[in-house]
Amino acid sequence: MRFLTARLATSVAVQMQTVAVGWQVYEITRDPLDLGLIGLSQFLPFVLLVLPAGHFADQHVRQKLLSACYGLELVCALLLLAFSLSGLSVVWPVFAVMVLFGVARAFAMPTGQALLPNLVPPALFGRAVAVNSTTWQLSTIAGPAIGGLVYLAGAPVVYGSVAALLALAVILMFGVKAPAPRRSAESIGLDSLLEGLRFVFRRRTILGAISLDLFAVLFGGATALLPAYASDILQVGPDGLGLLRAAPGVGAAVVALVLAWRPLTERVGPAMLWGVALFGLATVVFGISTSFLLSLAALAILGAADMVSVYIRHLLVQLETPDEIRGRVSAVSAVFIGASNELGEFESGVTAAWWGLRPAVVVGGVASVVIAGLWARWFPELRRLDRFGPPRA
Repeated sequence: MRFLTARLATSVAVQMQTVAVGWQVYEITRDPLDLGLIGLSQFLPFVLLVLPAGHFADQHVRQKLLSACYGLELVCALLLLAFSLSGLSVVWPVFAVMVLFGVARAFAMPTGQALLPNLVPPALFGRAVAVNSTTWQLSTIAGPAIGGLVYLAGAPVVYGSVAALLALAVILMFGVKAPAPRRSAESIGLDSLLEGLRFVFRRRTILGAISLDLFAVLFGGATALLPAYASDILQVGPDGLGLLRAAPGVGAAVVALVLAWRPLTERVGPAMLWGVALFGLATVVFGISTSFLLSLAALAILGAADMVSVYIRHLLVQLETPDEIRGRVSAVSAVFIGASNELGEFESGVTAAWWGLRPAVVVGGVASVVIAGLWARWFPELRRLDRFGPPRA
């Protein structure tokens, strides 16, 4: 319960911060490229550090390491608060803080993923993934909506609230009890760091699943452009932006609750491929919409489809991986996820600056549909995957 509560507090805080940072940056520059740079500033430190972070998670007490990550995120929130109170008129300090935030995420993502299997019996892991995902999706509903509303009182109020939530998460994580990871005897080195990568490339179903997620979200990252969409196309303020940010979480949370009640146990590969195709179609609808309500509906369907992909990918990675290298394999998965999210935000910002908001989103959605079809052809193992394998010790 402490782990889930800490995760919920952290996730709500990060979602609130995302809304505030995006609106604040776009309000200062009015340039969609800067929205992409927010993602790039997080991605660069993330991709450089996440593989060593995975090895670190395999060699140290994971709950203490996760507490330290939350503490660094707290520092980021306090810096954003200080900048806002001083009257922010340029955006480079925000990008600098996002670099530091990327460092925290590089260690937090593989550590958190590797810690979860240590907290529940193997037989309950599928339900635990769904419950954990539900917690995350609840935060993506509540966090953006709260962040958008609180932003009406000013950016400092948002960042102060974020700092309070992260402080609570740090305290809670120190109380989490879990067995120490099963350490391998190897010391840190290039060969050890690459063990997770070698493992992924030996398992084509895992490789297909996480690479499918990478390229689909890389090209279909419409959410990065939401501040510009809210302001310029849908003509709503930060409260409307908060609702738009929350909409994917609503759809994803519904699917996560269904999966917690009735876990997916058959035809999991085709379900993942169809989920990615639906994600792309919903992105296209959002791209051409000028109605606030239709945009909300498209984003909710987008989130629901993405949840199917996330659930299947996470189960495949964790169930197929021995515990002694789970941190490193989770780090490889995190590289793919980080590339699809943060690098996808940068790609969306660049294409929006080149082509305009709507063409960038529509082309990205079409690309996601095409990618689902290509992966069905290139990874027949994934297309034929019917059931998850037994958990590995």
